[in-house]
Amino acid sequence: MVTRKERPTLLDEGAKIGEPVPRGIVDINTASVGIPAQPVFDAQQEIGALRRQLEAIRDQLAGAVAGGARQAARQTKATIKLYPISTLVAVAGLAGVFALAVAGLRAAPPRSRYDRTLDDLRSLYDRVRERF
Repeated sequence: MVTRKERPTLLDEGAKIGEPVPRGIVDINTASVGIPAQPVFDAQQEIGALRRQLEAIRDQLAGAVAGGARQAARQTKATIKLYPISTLVAVAGLAGVFALAVAGLRAAPPRSRYDRTLDDLRSLYDRVRERF
């Protein structure tokens, strides 16, 4: 076992303080810097594997969306068959809320900041005129 004092350092091999450390792997045990051997990389094989994974995910997603939509449609039909009056009341309530929201938006004319500021200035001017 190598003790701390016996371990060689980069300073022993001539490295100086302030020198940039080269990119790579610094091995503390051997005080060496380098890039380890990389495995052989086949881009065609990697791209093919990624394409297969993408197709599998795409198929799973399409199946889940279609199955979820079918299930929601079935549940809606079953609810309508079991509770027809409650369903009509709920639909009428939603339509009423929507109609009130639309009517509320149309009832109040939109006022910009400019109009409000102009109205405030006019009222201030009128008050000042009344005093004099």
